[in-house]
Amino acid sequence: MDAPLATELPRPQSGPAGVLAAWRAILGALAFRGGCYAAMTTAAVWNELRPAPTLPDLVLAQVPYVVRVANANYLLWLAVYVPLSAGLLLASARRFVRYTVSAGLVSLVRGATLAATGLGAPDPAHAGPGIGGRDPVAAFLSLLSPWQVFAKDSMAAYLTKDLFFSGHTATTFLLLLYLWPHRRLRWPALAGHTLVVLSVFLSHLHYTIDVLGAYAVAFALFALREGWPPRAPEAGVVPSRP
Repeated sequence: MDAPLATELPRPQSGPAGVLAAWRAILGALAFRGGCYAAMTTAAVWNELRPAPTLPDLVLAQVPYVVRVANANYLLWLAVYVPLSAGLLLASARRFVRYTVSAGLVSLVRGATLAATGLGAPDPAHAGPGIGGRDPVAAFLSLLSPWQVFAKDSMAAYLTKDLFFSGHTATTFLLLLYLWPHRRLRWPALAGHTLVVLSVFLSHLHYTIDVLGAYAVAFALFALREGWPPRAPEAGVVPSRP
């Protein structure tokens, strides 16, 4: 008699019960991502200390700079990112863990590309002062603090060359890819991602190539980790060995 093609397994828990069941993996993934973010920030601060040219950009030349959008850019990202991340965590803790590790890997790649490129501010007239003669260590610690980043806008204060590739675009696009199988979260994620990318252009925060590069890197890492076409998440069916 032939062996069955698949073995039925219980569907993983969702909601608070799923979070409690996977809390160790969640904390480990968050710690990994935090370490990756710190490594990326180190590269960003180092990159800020070297000279770099401003390049022409055909798209930004046609897009107006909107002060209100620029001032609220990071808060908009936060308002989009946190609820959707929480939604993924409650919908599937396991998938949230995989997403968090993937996001950490994106940060590592971004740190490497920042060091490899060295682009100047796309709109110097509206860029922040940068590190200048200030203490790089103090800048680094400020950039690691969520309070300094979102309440004091330390990103805009210290970083003018934190460019290739766009973190705003990569993080929200990667989150969209992981949320796509969850129909209730799919369309809010798409709308939020679209708003964030529009804000990047209206803030003159990145070159167009930074946004395009973010899509390429985020999609490549997602495909490497999840396969393409991606496997069905949490399907409860595991193929048996022949």
